[in-house]
Amino acid sequence: QVQLVESGGGLVQAGGSLRLSCVASGNIFVLNLMGWYRQVPGKQRELVATITTGGNTNYADSVKGRFTISRDNAENTVYLQMNNLKPEDTALYYCNGHRPLPNKDYWGQGTQVTVSS
Repeated sequence: QVQLVESGGGLVQAGGSLRLSCVASGNIFVLNLMGWYRQVPGKQRELVATITTGGNTNYADSVKGRFTISRDNAENTVYLQMNNLKPEDTALYYCNGHRPLPNKDYWGQGTQVTVSS
């Protein structure tokens, strides 16, 4: 089993910054991909950014140039640095860990990010 715990959400004005953290514990060696997703009420959960065990990253077009995903393998932690935040970034942000074999996704409980205009 894998446990994911997010932190770092909050209320910020447009143009501000936040850094989200996700601490992974348990059998984390089965994961080959970590990422951040977000969801607003009434909409599907959407991908924000992912990072492989080798450090390759992928971003949603809407956050490219503003958000940076990184990982500290020694601390079993994945970060999401969010700069120049916009009101449309307001959402519940979830940490995700993907196990390829057998296929399974693990999720944290979510951390709320609210950006005021």
